[in-house]
Amino acid sequence: MSRPRSSRAALRRRSCWRWAIQSGLALAGVGLMLSSALASEPPPQRQRELTHLVRQECGSCHGMSLQGGLGPALLPADLRDKPAEGLAATVYHGRPGTAMPPWQRFLTEAEAAWVVDRLISGFPE
Repeated sequence: MSRPRSSRAALRRRSCWRWAIQSGLALAGVGLMLSSALASEPPPQRQRELTHLVRQECGSCHGMSLQGGLGPALLPADLRDKPAEGLAATVYHGRPGTAMPPWQRFLTEAEAAWVVDRLISGFPE
């Protein structure tokens, strides 16, 4: 026994709608991932401010060229084997009992992660 034509057409329409909705949801997910990745990149002016902060404030302990001083060197070779998440947590929360202060009053966690990413890849001048 075959189905009436109207129910076949309705099934096809529902199938097309289901595909369209699933595709739309998948594209929305990709869009959210891209926007969150872009959101973690500070605007150019803030990048300049963070670069200045690292050169001046961090440089006072880690050396003006970040080669070390009171604090350890912050060059890519020195940070290579350290997890970026741990380094960002150190920047943001500091290290109690040491001279490393928390910087959470001056930057966000995302900015701390950005600073660490720049340090690992070679900090800009």
